[in-house]
Amino acid sequence: MLRLLTAGESHGPAVTAVLEGLPAGIPVKHEYINQYLACRQKGYGRGGRMQIEKDEVQILSGIRKGLTLGSPVTMQILNRDWENWKHVMDPGENKENEGKKVTSPRPGHADLPGGVKYGHRDLRNVLERSSARETAARAAAGAVASRFLEELGIELAAGVISIGGVQARWPEKPLDSIINTLNNSELNCPDPEAEIKMKKEIDDAREKGDSLGGIFEVHVQGLPAGLGSHVQWDRKLDGRLAGALMSIQAIKGVEVGCGFESANLPGSSVHDEIYHSAEKGFYRSSNRAGGIEGGISNGETVVVSAAMKPIPTLYKPLYSVDLETKERVNASVERSDVCAVPAASIVGKAVAAYVLAGVVLEKFGGDHLEEVKERVKNWRDYVYRL
Repeated sequence: MLRLLTAGESHGPAVTAVLEGLPAGIPVKHEYINQYLACRQKGYGRGGRMQIEKDEVQILSGIRKGLTLGSPVTMQILNRDWENWKHVMDPGENKENEGKKVTSPRPGHADLPGGVKYGHRDLRNVLERSSARETAARAAAGAVASRFLEELGIELAAGVISIGGVQARWPEKPLDSIINTLNNSELNCPDPEAEIKMKKEIDDAREKGDSLGGIFEVHVQGLPAGLGSHVQWDRKLDGRLAGALMSIQAIKGVEVGCGFESANLPGSSVHDEIYHSAEKGFYRSSNRAGGIEGGISNGETVVVSAAMKPIPTLYKPLYSVDLETKERVNASVERSDVCAVPAASIVGKAVAAYVLAGVVLEKFGGDHLEEVKERVKNWRDYVYRL
């Protein structure tokens, strides 16, 4: 019911998102989307591109007078760096393009497998689209999806819990308080003490011409029980969230709840016992399952985390092989970040919002926001009375 397409190259004129299937009547402001985009660009350890691009959304369709219309929402984010790359990225025939031809693939990137798959001899044809610049479009779409979820009492937060081996702690505080801490953090980290150590690791990596990865978590509060399904593999909520997070550039692992840790624990230390009270209905005193059991949300906070590998573009490049000469060379160097985990956490929140907005609409339907609100309210009441 909800579909998303993105388009655009890293150094092309713009990146674009088309989001189809949202109900009418969702309040969406430019400022809200731009805040999402600004959060994606921030972060200690980001590269020079972030000094050039100051992302602002242009809404081309689907929103009028601050409300969604029910028609496809089209959003565009201009690439300011396009002015410096017109002669390289010109869609017409232009001999000047040859000056930026890339024939030395970077280990860890899509350069070589993409060139093999699509028959490209100039690997710029691959790296321009495989670039994480595409996530600006997904962040914009995720912002609109987040606004929809907020209207239904569903709130998301994402934060960095590990960089370069430094571990942070997700505090046991109200989500609003944690979001305030995240907003005031250069690394989008909920643990100020750990953030200081993370910055030092980033400084050390920068001096060495190296890069760092890490882990971020996405927390979803207020998601109704009963979203997703156990009856088919492709309808499982955890599977869909994992697939969305894995689709983010450089993500190499995803877990739900205690995830990989559960493989080393006995069942009595993993599963969440079930209780019932007149005030709460069914509930659990722990949440090791991360709010999802059997592919279905169980009413607890959904917690998913993703591991991001170090950015593979290194200023002290690794060895590679030239596509044309087959000789050993240093891999090509494109402008890059030392650490992009904070940005990835914002994109993680965005893609999770998109998935959750989709499963909400599959469960409840509705062509206008007020219809959806009423159906969600009735469902919450039903679940509470069970």
